[in-house]
Amino acid sequence: MKRAIVLLSGGIDSTTTLAIAKAEGFDVYALSFDYGQRHGVELESARRNAAKYDVKKHLVIRFDMREIGGSALTSEMEVPKERLNQDSEVNKASSVIPVTYVPARNTIFLSFALAWAETINSEDIFIGVNAVDYSGYPDCRPEYIKAYEDMANFATKASVEGSARFNIRTPLIDLSKSRIIKMGTKLGVDYSLTWSCYDPVEKDGQYVPCLLCDSCLLRAKGFKEADIEDPLLSKV
Repeated sequence: MKRAIVLLSGGIDSTTTLAIAKAEGFDVYALSFDYGQRHGVELESARRNAAKYDVKKHLVIRFDMREIGGSALTSEMEVPKERLNQDSEVNKASSVIPVTYVPARNTIFLSFALAWAETINSEDIFIGVNAVDYSGYPDCRPEYIKAYEDMANFATKASVEGSARFNIRTPLIDLSKSRIIKMGTKLGVDYSLTWSCYDPVEKDGQYVPCLLCDSCLLRAKGFKEADIEDPLLSKV
């Protein structure tokens, strides 16, 4: 079986992407990151989904982006709340890059994935970026993915020697959040095992979503438009 690296944050998009890679018959190697994010609770969701899908290996890379800062997710900056109105066009807000953008995050993540892919002789790297219902991050656009793929095939021993041609796979990039949820549901994704919130709130000894940050609102919009109840909310 062919091997694939899947970037797995534990959210809706990355977990659906994991399910797609498994459905396509890949042996999956899941890659997550503990980079000092304030929503580190997402890593437990990543671990649960990696176990559910019986990945060959789940690697969690640890480094501290708080030393660099520049984002509300890696500093004490306030996470914006109610920036996106569920009844408005989300992409109108996407023209402004929010403070939850983490500088160069996907470039860093993909670089680790590329190194691992070259090491295990994998040509396919899956990442759940989305350019429809998203928060305006520049490293989620198709142009960025194409540029990174081109770089990967210039910058690695495997590609230069002709033994590999790397593919950055983005199966969700043109889908709305509701279509992603419908697709994942058909593939058997348990969305109660996923996490989206940027600014978790502790309640009765456990973390619950804030329900007001961009990521929570995009999640709520997706489930509403898919006409599916969010199973995570029934557990909190």
